[in-house]
Amino acid sequence: MPSLARRVGAEFVGSLLLATIVVGSGIAAQQLSPNDIGLQLSENAAATALGLFAIILMFGPVSGAHLNPVVSFVDAAFGGLPRRSVAAYLPAQIAGCIAGAVLANVMFGGRAVSFSTQHRLSWPHFVAEIVATAGLVLIIFALARTGRTAYAPAAVAAYIGAAYFFTSSTSFANPAITIGRMFSDTFAGIAPSSAPGYITAQLIGGAAGFVLVRLFYPDLRPVEASAAIVPNEATVDGDRERSLQ
Repeated sequence: MPSLARRVGAEFVGSLLLATIVVGSGIAAQQLSPNDIGLQLSENAAATALGLFAIILMFGPVSGAHLNPVVSFVDAAFGGLPRRSVAAYLPAQIAGCIAGAVLANVMFGGRAVSFSTQHRLSWPHFVAEIVATAGLVLIIFALARTGRTAYAPAAVAAYIGAAYFFTSSTSFANPAITIGRMFSDTFAGIAPSSAPGYITAQLIGGAAGFVLVRLFYPDLRPVEASAAIVPNEATVDGDRERSLQ
């Protein structure tokens, strides 16, 4: 099992790459298709889905490729991830997403940090983030609890790609990426004043997803319910911590 330091490093680098892909593809789409918002969103969604698939394959065997505080929180709630790992994953995910947004800005010749002025928050967006995050949690745990984690990279990528279009918020579904996207005043950015509402909705969505998983998959032991894309490592780590308590 990888050490905690290696797992935290994987969460940082994975989150950095995720934010770089989301923000960078948004900038590229804005430059390539300046007069077509629909095409910009299509390009951004396609790049994000494909990139997410690759990132999960890369870092799933190391850290579970959570890349998302909500996934880590729900994993811990099911007993699959120790509390000390959650405490270490969270700052790594946030710092990685901020660094990724800064890197994307630099790669496209912009200022390293340019706080977004895109005010996204509205009641429909709030509801959309609850739906997007609940669905993400449900798909991850449904696969983990039914022994189909091999499908997780494709399933998660497909869900996020689709959610770009079926949610009015374009499915951030991740507090860390929401924070990271504040640091880029581009197509993929979000104004700092909108971020708290998005994050609140995502936490509510995570709780709703947790309830749905318990409803639809009630017969499995909590230790089997790791939300990690590759659950074995988190499960072993959780067993180890429980044995010491």
